[in-house]
Amino acid sequence: MANVGWAVLRKGGREGREAELMGCGCIKTKPAESSAERLYLIDSSLGKLIDKFGVKEMAVESLFFARNVKSAMQVAEAIGVIKVCGARQKIRVFDYTPLQIKMTLVGYGQAEKRQVEVMVRNFLFCKAESVGKKKGMDQMLTGHASDAAAAGLTHLFTNRDLVIE
Repeated sequence: MANVGWAVLRKGGREGREAELMGCGCIKTKPAESSAERLYLIDSSLGKLIDKFGVKEMAVESLFFARNVKSAMQVAEAIGVIKVCGARQKIRVFDYTPLQIKMTLVGYGQAEKRQVEVMVRNFLFCKAESVGKKKGMDQMLTGHASDAAAAGLTHLFTNRDLVIE
């Protein structure tokens, strides 16, 4: 819940890439705030991003396995808020497990996080102004933002015949 990665992709990138990265980042919440305040920040921030980029569909990495029950519950709450935000905006929300994402992007379900990040960069085209003039894709598309882009790419690859108007 402290860091919610997001990435907006447009199908059909340039330079032979699968998609173009329109923007990415991380919604950060403060641990000192109540969980309700943190979930509200995630909801309102995501709603603004949906409006700003004209998002038509959302892909979410589902919670697959967690050792820590408390953190798993917080992640589940955040995923719930993300799904409700999408539903409120009349956007279809698709879930992909970490295994599905790894298999789709790397071809191996036990792939390391770094391998997935490399494949995400290989599949995406990024204009400097898309992610900020001072930082290139390598600096911006890491960690949670890379995870979000991986879920988006998985959605694009899984639904290649999908026509988004």
